[in-house]
Order: sequence, then structure tokens, then C-alpha cells
Amino acid sequence: MKGYLWQDDATEEHPKKLLHWETVAIDAVGNVIEFWGFKRNQGRVWALLYLRDVALTAAEIEKELALSKGGVSMLTRDLERWGVVLRVRNPGDSSWRYRAETDLLKMARRVIEEREFSFIARIRADLEEARKLAEADGTTTRAQVQRLKRMETLAEATEKALRLFLKTSRLDVGSMFDVFRS
Repeated sequence: MKGYLWQDDATEEHPKKLLHWETVAIDAVGNVIEFWGFKRNQGRVWALLYLRDVALTAAEIEKELALSKGGVSMLTRDLERWGVVLRVRNPGDSSWRYRAETDLLKMARRVIEEREFSFIARIRADLEEARKLAEADGTTTRAQVQRLKRMETLAEATEKALRLFLKTSRLDVGSMFDVFRS
């Protein structure tokens, strides 16, 4: 294609330009990541590295995604901390490069362990406190306390499902739906 450099011809000064399908895919991943409460550009950086399947320098990432040097530095640091991007050096190259973690289940496990469990623990603690306060309040009905207990049970079932997923890579949400049937 005219105007595009293929990866074999790409250099740090002239990285491979994003093809249309790459732009669509990278933006889609960025949108999903943003929906999950992360930074959109974290998803875009990971998707670029994942799709290219080569380690890129920070300067190459900057140029490909039209991001600032400082932005790429913060994004790659965050992504490294989450274990979804790895910093590597090619033999004979003094530049650090970044490559995507390609084991999607490993990535999901890490994020769930570090982020989702603390969130679920806070929710469970808040619901337990609310139930205790409701039980101590003389105006709370028995039905309201029962609803709070069901909400606690849902949080517990969610936590159990996540723990099972981390052990087996299978997600069983049956116990979560049992709460709704009661």
C-alpha cells in the first residue's frame, strides 16, 4: 500500500503506520478498557503491542498512537505494574522496548486478583455494616434486613465465583443467580 511501511521496513524514526483495521481494533479495546474503569489509552497501548506482536520502543508507541512522551511513560508504567506489558531489551539494543502479555487468562487473573477482590471486599464490608445498622435501627422492617442479607449473599457468591475462576479458569455464576431466585 502506498504510504505504509511494512514492519520489515519500519524504523524508530518511521514506524509502521496504523492500518485502518488496526485503528478500529485498537480503539475498540481502548473503549472496553475505559468502560471497565481503566484509562482508554492503556487499552490502546496494549492492543497495539498485542496486534503487532513485536516489542516497540516508547518513541514508536508515541508516534503510532499520537501520544505524548510523558503519557506513554505513565501508561507503560501502569501496564507493567498490572503485568499486561513487559519491558524487554533486544540483543545488542540499548533501548527498552515493550511487548504485550499474550496470555489473556493470565492477564484477567492478575487484574481480578489485584483490583476486583478489593472492590468486592469493600462492597461486602459496606453491606455488612448497612445490615448491622439496619438491624439496630428500630424502624427497619424484617423484609429490608432480609434484602440486605440477600445483597451480602450476592457479594459472597460473586467473590466465590471469582476465586473459582482464578483456580480453574472457569466462571460459574450459578450461585449468583440463586440469590435472585429466592
